[in-house]
Amino acid sequence: MAEVRITRWSSAGLELLRQLNTHEVRQHTGGPETDEQVVARHGRYLAGPGPRSGHMYTVALPDGETVGSVGYWAREWRGEQVYEMGWAILPAYQGRGLATAAVRAVIAEAGADGDRRSAHAYPSVDNPASNAVCRKAGFTLLGETEFEYGPGQMMRSNDWRIDLTGQTEQ
Repeated sequence: MAEVRITRWSSAGLELLRQLNTHEVRQHTGGPETDEQVVARHGRYLAGPGPRSGHMYTVALPDGETVGSVGYWAREWRGEQVYEMGWAILPAYQGRGLATAAVRAVIAEAGADGDRRSAHAYPSVDNPASNAVCRKAGFTLLGETEFEYGPGQMMRSNDWRIDLTGQTEQ
């Protein structure tokens, strides 16, 4: 099992967001953003946790090298108050189990919050890597759905759910 550390978002995260803002990383989430959008996202993450910022973390290797981001935020889904989860790993570090380890760590954080019974992830049906992360992290596939990612942009996604009851930091 890969080892990672997750650390609350800080001012150093802006450079990470810029590194993650590539077609390769964002091809399943609407493509790269403008620098103004990246800076605004960073500002929301710094201000979090909150309704548009959530609980965001950087993902680092045991030696401290930052390799990605992971987080969760509150949303309503089909009449239920849930968390949504998302993550991104720099291309040079993909395929090593780092995203799965980071998602497991953030599941424990979300479970410790105790105010939602479940969390969902909505990777594109065309994103085999993120769907594999969901499966390996213990999510249950509920099926395909139309999901809005970005205002007015619909995408065909898988709806993955994990029960947060009993999930705590280990």
